[in-house]
Amino acid sequence: MSSAIAGATTERSAPADGYVLRTATAQDVGGARAVMLDTVYHDLRSGYVPRWHADIIDLEGAYLLPRRCTLLVALHGDEVVATGAVRDRGPQAPPNPQWVADRFPSGTTAQLCRIYVRPEHRRHGLARALVRELGDFAARAGGYTSLYLHTDPAVPGAEPFWRSMAHEVCDERRLPGGGQGIVHFELPMPPAGDGHATSNI
Repeated sequence: MSSAIAGATTERSAPADGYVLRTATAQDVGGARAVMLDTVYHDLRSGYVPRWHADIIDLEGAYLLPRRCTLLVALHGDEVVATGAVRDRGPQAPPNPQWVADRFPSGTTAQLCRIYVRPEHRRHGLARALVRELGDFAARAGGYTSLYLHTDPAVPGAEPFWRSMAHEVCDERRLPGGGQGIVHFELPMPPAGDGHATSNI
Protein backbone atom coordinates (compact mmCIF):
# COMPACT_ATOMS: atom_id res chain seq x y z
CA MET A 1 0.00 0.00 0.00
CA SER A 2 1.31 3.43 -0.68
CA SER A 3 1.29 5.73 2.30
CA ALA A 4 2.78 9.16 2.16
CA ILE A 5 3.86 10.68 5.45
CA ALA A 6 7.18 12.36 6.16
CA GLY A 7 8.19 11.42 2.62
CA ALA A 8 7.81 7.67 3.13
CA THR A 9 5.97 5.61 0.53
CA THR A 10 5.19 1.92 0.67
CA GLU A 11 2.98 -0.30 -1.44
CA ARG A 12 1.12 -3.42 -0.42
CA SER A 13 -0.44 -5.84 -2.84
CA ALA A 14 -2.04 -9.24 -3.14
CA PRO A 15 -0.70 -10.68 -6.39
CA ALA A 16 -2.84 -13.84 -6.17
CA ASP A 17 -6.07 -11.85 -6.22
CA GLY A 18 -4.77 -9.04 -8.37
CA TYR A 19 -5.51 -6.29 -5.82
CA VAL A 20 -3.20 -3.40 -4.99
CA LEU A 21 -3.69 -1.13 -1.98
CA ARG A 22 -2.12 2.30 -1.93
CA THR A 23 -2.53 5.92 -0.97
CA ALA A 24 -4.92 7.66 -3.33
CA THR A 25 -3.57 10.16 -5.83
CA ALA A 26 -5.42 12.90 -7.68
CA GLN A 27 -5.97 10.40 -10.51
CA ASP A 28 -7.87 8.09 -8.13
CA VAL A 29 -10.30 10.72 -6.85
CA GLY A 30 -13.01 10.11 -9.46
CA GLY A 31 -13.00 6.35 -8.94
CA ALA A 32 -12.97 6.70 -5.15
CA ARG A 33 -15.85 9.16 -5.25
CA ALA A 34 -17.86 6.76 -7.42
CA VAL A 35 -17.37 3.92 -4.90
CA MET A 36 -18.45 6.20 -2.05
CA LEU A 37 -21.51 7.65 -3.77
CA ASP A 38 -22.68 4.23 -4.92
CA THR A 39 -22.38 3.05 -1.31
CA VAL A 40 -24.34 5.92 0.22
CA TYR A 41 -27.11 5.49 -2.36
CA HIS A 42 -27.32 1.69 -2.52
CA ASP A 43 -26.02 0.33 0.82
CA LEU A 44 -26.65 3.17 3.27
CA ARG A 45 -29.73 4.29 1.32
CA SER A 46 -29.41 7.83 2.59
CA GLY A 47 -28.39 9.36 -0.72
CA TYR A 48 -26.00 12.29 -0.72
CA VAL A 49 -26.57 14.50 2.33
CA PRO A 50 -24.25 17.54 2.33
CA ARG A 51 -23.83 17.77 6.11
CA TRP A 52 -22.75 14.11 6.23
CA HIS A 53 -21.01 13.61 2.91
CA ALA A 54 -19.32 16.90 1.96
CA ASP A 55 -15.92 15.18 2.18
CA ILE A 56 -16.92 12.88 -0.71
CA ILE A 57 -17.20 15.88 -3.00
CA ASP A 58 -13.87 17.37 -1.88
CA LEU A 59 -11.71 14.29 -1.33
CA GLU A 60 -8.49 16.17 -2.01
CA GLY A 61 -9.25 18.88 0.53
CA ALA A 62 -10.52 16.40 3.10
CA TYR A 63 -7.92 13.65 2.83
CA LEU A 64 -5.14 14.16 0.29
CA LEU A 65 -3.87 17.59 1.39
CA PRO A 66 -4.00 17.54 5.23
CA ARG A 67 -0.82 15.92 6.57
CA ARG A 68 -2.52 13.86 9.28
CA CYS A 69 -5.35 12.58 7.06
CA THR A 70 -5.23 10.00 4.31
CA LEU A 71 -7.32 8.23 1.71
CA LEU A 72 -6.43 4.70 0.69
CA VAL A 73 -7.74 2.86 -2.34
CA ALA A 74 -7.77 -0.76 -3.44
CA LEU A 75 -7.44 -1.26 -7.17
CA HIS A 76 -8.26 -4.25 -9.32
CA GLY A 77 -6.57 -3.55 -12.59
CA ASP A 78 -7.14 0.15 -13.17
CA GLU A 79 -10.45 0.27 -11.28
CA VAL A 80 -10.86 1.63 -7.76
CA VAL A 81 -12.93 -1.02 -5.98
CA ALA A 82 -12.54 -0.07 -2.30
CA THR A 83 -11.75 2.96 -0.18
CA GLY A 84 -10.81 3.82 3.39
CA ALA A 85 -9.83 7.07 5.06
CA VAL A 86 -8.56 8.70 8.25
CA ARG A 87 -9.87 12.11 9.26
CA ASP A 88 -8.43 14.15 12.12
CA ARG A 89 -11.62 14.90 13.99
CA GLY A 90 -13.81 13.02 16.38
CA PRO A 91 -17.60 12.70 16.49
CA GLN A 92 -19.54 15.90 17.08
CA ALA A 93 -22.36 16.48 19.56
CA PRO A 94 -25.06 16.80 18.51
CA PRO A 95 -26.00 14.55 16.75
CA ASN A 96 -23.76 12.13 18.68
CA PRO A 97 -24.02 11.73 22.46
CA GLN A 98 -21.98 14.38 24.28
CA TRP A 99 -20.04 11.83 26.30
CA VAL A 100 -18.95 10.05 23.11
CA ALA A 101 -17.75 13.36 21.64
CA ASP A 102 -15.90 14.13 24.88
CA ARG A 103 -14.19 10.73 24.84
CA PHE A 104 -12.95 11.20 21.25
CA PRO A 105 -11.92 14.86 20.87
CA SER A 106 -10.81 16.27 17.53
CA GLY A 107 -7.07 16.55 17.10
CA THR A 108 -6.17 13.47 19.13
CA THR A 109 -8.75 11.17 17.53
CA ALA A 110 -8.11 9.42 14.24
CA GLN A 111 -11.55 8.66 12.84
CA LEU A 112 -11.75 5.80 10.35
CA CYS A 113 -14.33 6.49 7.68
CA ARG A 114 -15.47 5.72 4.13
CA ILE A 115 -14.37 2.08 4.40
CA TYR A 116 -16.39 0.87 1.44
CA VAL A 117 -15.92 -2.12 -0.87
CA ARG A 118 -17.87 -2.70 -4.06
CA PRO A 119 -20.18 -5.73 -3.60
CA GLU A 120 -18.53 -7.84 -6.29
CA HIS A 121 -15.12 -7.41 -4.60
CA ARG A 122 -16.14 -8.28 -1.04
CA ARG A 123 -14.82 -11.33 0.81
CA HIS A 124 -11.27 -10.79 -0.44
CA GLY A 125 -9.98 -9.27 2.82
CA LEU A 126 -9.91 -5.74 1.44
CA ALA A 127 -11.76 -4.08 4.32
CA ARG A 128 -9.53 -5.74 6.94
CA ALA A 129 -6.42 -4.76 5.02
CA LEU A 130 -7.64 -1.17 4.78
CA VAL A 131 -8.37 -1.01 8.51
CA ARG A 132 -4.92 -2.40 9.33
CA GLU A 133 -3.18 0.10 7.07
CA LEU A 134 -5.25 3.05 8.27
CA GLY A 135 -4.35 2.18 11.84
CA ASP A 136 -0.67 2.04 10.90
CA PHE A 137 -0.99 5.43 9.20
CA ALA A 138 -2.56 6.97 12.32
CA ALA A 139 0.21 5.56 14.50
CA ARG A 140 2.91 6.96 12.21
CA ALA A 141 1.20 10.34 11.85
CA GLY A 142 1.78 11.16 15.51
CA GLY A 143 -0.47 12.96 17.95
CA TYR A 144 -3.34 10.51 17.77
CA THR A 145 -4.26 8.67 20.97
CA SER A 146 -7.37 6.81 19.80
CA LEU A 147 -8.88 5.16 16.72
CA TYR A 148 -12.63 5.74 16.47
CA LEU A 149 -15.37 4.83 14.02
CA HIS A 150 -19.12 4.47 13.87
CA THR A 151 -21.25 2.22 11.71
CA ASP A 152 -24.84 1.79 10.68
CA PRO A 153 -25.92 -1.71 11.76
CA ALA A 154 -28.66 -1.67 9.11
CA VAL A 155 -25.97 -2.18 6.45
CA PRO A 156 -25.64 -5.95 5.85
CA GLY A 157 -22.46 -7.33 7.39
CA ALA A 158 -21.25 -4.03 8.87
CA GLU A 159 -21.96 -4.68 12.54
CA PRO A 160 -20.46 -8.20 12.77
CA PHE A 161 -17.41 -7.04 10.81
CA TRP A 162 -16.65 -4.24 13.24
CA ARG A 163 -17.47 -6.33 16.30
CA SER A 164 -14.82 -8.81 15.13
CA MET A 165 -12.15 -6.09 15.22
CA ALA A 166 -13.19 -3.32 17.58
CA HIS A 167 -14.59 -2.60 21.03
CA GLU A 168 -18.13 -1.21 21.32
CA VAL A 169 -18.27 2.18 23.00
CA CYS A 170 -21.95 3.04 22.53
CA ASP A 171 -24.85 1.31 20.79
CA GLU A 172 -27.33 4.13 20.25
CA ARG A 173 -30.14 1.66 19.74
CA ARG A 174 -30.07 1.16 23.51
CA LEU A 175 -30.43 4.88 24.26
CA PRO A 176 -33.81 6.45 25.07
CA GLY A 177 -35.51 7.00 21.70
CA GLY A 178 -32.87 4.96 19.88
CA GLY A 179 -30.59 7.89 19.06
CA GLN A 180 -29.41 7.74 15.46
CA GLY A 181 -29.40 3.94 15.55
CA ILE A 182 -25.65 3.77 14.97
CA VAL A 183 -22.92 1.97 16.92
CA HIS A 184 -19.70 3.68 18.04
CA PHE A 185 -16.47 1.65 18.24
CA GLU A 186 -12.86 2.07 19.29
CA LEU A 187 -9.94 0.09 17.87
CA PRO A 188 -6.55 -0.41 19.51
CA MET A 189 -3.91 2.04 18.32
CA PRO A 190 -0.98 0.15 16.76
CA PRO A 191 2.50 0.94 18.08
CA ALA A 192 4.21 3.70 16.08
CA GLY A 193 6.46 2.35 13.37
CA ASP A 194 4.59 -0.93 13.00
CA GLY A 195 4.14 -0.47 9.26
CA HIS A 196 5.91 -2.86 6.87
CA ALA A 197 7.37 -2.25 3.42
CA THR A 198 5.30 -4.94 1.74
CA SER A 199 2.46 -7.25 2.69
CA ASN A 200 -0.14 -9.48 1.12
CA ILE A 201 -3.82 -8.97 1.85
